[in-house]
Amino acid sequence: MHIDLNNPEALTEGAVRELLASASDDMHTQLRVTKTGLAYISAGVVGGVDIDGLLFRLETWAAGSGYVGKVAASDGVWVRQIYNALNDNWPIAAFDYIDVY
Repeated sequence: MHIDLNNPEALTEGAVRELLASASDDMHTQLRVTKTGLAYISAGVVGGVDIDGLLFRLETWAAGSGYVGKVAASDGVWVRQIYNALNDNWPIAAFDYIDVY
């Protein structure tokens, strides 16, 4: 699953909730945004690995930390934080690596 940030109607808290819910908390994950505007959660390929073509990425979420999955998606404050990070950094990112807390 991904969110197309080029479509202003695609970036909603509901879409962020679905994106978070679609990922498994069983492995390290990272929310990444490509230079072409696709936001997605990478599983396994995280940190500074394979970052060519990315506009920005969020911090790596450790397996079992609760930052992705259905429980994470049900946390309205967390969903809003991720929504804001995407909204505030597309199409011009403040940095290529962003901490969200």
